[in-house]
Amino acid sequence: MTTDSHRPAPAAPAEVAEPSDATRTATFARRVTDGLEPKNWIIALTLLVGWRVDGPAGVGWGAFGAFFAAVLPVLFIRYGIRRGRWADRHVGVRRQRLVVMVFIITSVLTGTLLMRLLGAPSQMTALIAAMVATLVVLMAITVVWKVSVHAAVSAGSVLMLALVYGPWLWAAALLVPLVGWSRVALRDHTTAQVLAGTALGALVAGVTFTLLS
Repeated sequence: MTTDSHRPAPAAPAEVAEPSDATRTATFARRVTDGLEPKNWIIALTLLVGWRVDGPAGVGWGAFGAFFAAVLPVLFIRYGIRRGRWADRHVGVRRQRLVVMVFIITSVLTGTLLMRLLGAPSQMTALIAAMVATLVVLMAITVVWKVSVHAAVSAGSVLMLALVYGPWLWAAALLVPLVGWSRVALRDHTTAQVLAGTALGALVAGVTFTLLS
């Protein structure tokens, strides 16, 4: 008979390793990148500008524009992922990104032309046209250098929202450097690529939107 004194001692519970600072930083950066990706900016931008311009009818125009500027591009990117053409929805490889940009430009340009033909408010047409102009410039640069689309879209979106809603919307500009930091932290872009994207997004979108509104 085995007595209690001869029973083996229970094994000590395995220690669970705490995530390192680097892991926590990368996790937070990924959440920022995913949560503030271009698609989400575009959907919010089109709906908010639409509401300001023409109330519920404007929201309808915003949804129409978002379909061509965000929904169709997302479906195209997901199709490419399923076919193994690129690894994830951010399409980090420069050559693959060019293919996606061509599709998005075609889609957004189609939406712009349809909105103009269907009698959308001028500011809504200008908004979508500003997206086309920004994408064309970014694609031209991406041929030789992977400029940050995340930074460009966030900066351009904040600027156009401020032009429509007023100076108080500049508070949202605090999100732009956060987006840029996340892209650098994840090593998807260099600091220079983020700064260039920020400047180009604000400049091209702002000028185009102002001239066409």
